[in-house]
Amino acid sequence: MKAKEFDEKFDEGRDVSKYLDVSKARRPQQIQKRVNVDFPVWMIHLLDKEAKRLGVPRQSIIKVWMAERLEKAS
Repeated sequence: MKAKEFDEKFDEGRDVSKYLDVSKARRPQQIQKRVNVDFPVWMIHLLDKEAKRLGVPRQSIIKVWMAERLEKAS
């Protein structure tokens, strides 16, 4: 299918998902990279307590809080 035809179908509000290969799709600025961070034990205990209270993994708490802080800083 040519791009023009695809665009027309999309603009008409038709479902174009069957024409897309999302198996290798990536979200811009969302590629993840693993990093190691050392935290004091007391901080890990408090993170775990909050994670348990919210019913989410520790990593989720750290990501959300870091994102909030970085958004405020920019």
